Amino acid sequence: QVHLVESGGGLVQAGDSLRLSCAASGRSFSGYTMGWFRQAPGKEREFVARFRWSGATYYADSVKGRFTISRDNAKNTVYLQMHSLKPEDTAVYYCAASVLGDPKSFTEYAYWGQGTQVTVSS
Repeated sequence: QVHLVESGGGLVQAGDSLRLSCAASGRSFSGYTMGWFRQAPGKEREFVARFRWSGATYYADSVKGRFTISRDNAKNTVYLQMHSLKPEDTAVYYCAASVLGDPKSFTEYAYWGQGTQVTVSS
C-alpha cells in the first residue's frame, strides 16, 4: 500500500514556474512507476508525465519541453517542475503510482493522491 500526498499547487500568472511535490508513504516507491495526471473542469483526466522505475521519463506533447518529472527515492518523493505555464495548464494535478513497468493508462495506476490545484491566469 502506498499513500500519496501532493503539494505545491497555487495561483500563478502565465509564464511563471511552479514545482509540485508528491510524498509517498507506506512503503518504498523505488520499484513503482510514478506518474502525474491532471484534470480540468469538464474534461477527462489526462496524462502529463511518468517516471519509470528504470529511469525513463515520458511526457505529454502538450508539456514536453516545459515540464520535468523527477524523483528522489531516498525521500520517497516525486516532483513535477513546471515552467512557462499557460492558462490551459489550469487543472487539478494528481500524483499516481503503478506497479507496472510501463503503464499507459490512468486505469493502470493503483494509487492516487488527493490532487493539488494549479491555476494559471492570463
